Amino acid sequence: MSNQVALITGGATGIGKAVARKLVARGVTVVMTGRRQTVGDAAVKEIEAAAREGAQVRFIQNDVTDETAVKGLIDQVVAEFGRLDYAVNNAAISNETANMVQSSSDNYRDMVNTNILGVYYSMKYELTHMVQQGSGAIVNLASIAGLNGIPFAGPYASTKHAVVGLTKSSALDHATQGIRVNAVAPGAIKTDIIAAQLEGGDQNYNEASISAMHPMNRLGQPEEVANAICWLLSDEASFVTGHVLNVDGGFQAK
Repeated sequence: MSNQVALITGGATGIGKAVARKLVARGVTVVMTGRRQTVGDAAVKEIEAAAREGAQVRFIQNDVTDETAVKGLIDQVVAEFGRLDYAVNNAAISNETANMVQSSSDNYRDMVNTNILGVYYSMKYELTHMVQQGSGAIVNLASIAGLNGIPFAGPYASTKHAVVGLTKSSALDHATQGIRVNAVAPGAIKTDIIAAQLEGGDQNYNEASISAMHPMNRLGQPEEVANAICWLLSDEASFVTGHVLNVDGGFQAK
């Protein structure tokens, strides 16, 4: 994977940062994006030490809900590095645990803007460049909530179902153009999102109850999802497209 270029949205924390660390160790130049410059700068300093010679790691502040900004970002990456080989569309939010009646329309709108439109904008302009160069691999972050109904997470689940639809349809659209589009569907992973929700005191949301949803009876680690993402990006998965890979401690086996 050396001498390749990757873009990771939401790349400065959690799963995105774990993917960035693994890719630069393999010689991939990685551009991470996110809304918080200070968090991004800290991630760069942390990850640089793992980079193989020749690989670079950059952070560019960007908001995936802004289509113009997303297009400009991807154009910038291609202009600076000459290509875009891999994309990991990881940026997402989960801002509420509530049933449909109790849920907030404003919170749902924010999730739609980030989790659906953010992935749509990113894929649209990533694919534009990949079609031109005749190659590329994209991995989107879906979720067990993109394949199932999840109590107290209906609005969020609907956004992740949309990610699955975008993934499979785009894989079919570009299957003969040297481009592969896949997704991972993580179970509950110890990321900043879940940590914040666990600290919120919601009686419906605690580590024991979430762990019990998974046959392995634990939360996953970001590195475990990153391993799956890096495999899907690599040539080892050269005949895999339109697939949603479960990384969920056995959740889908129930």
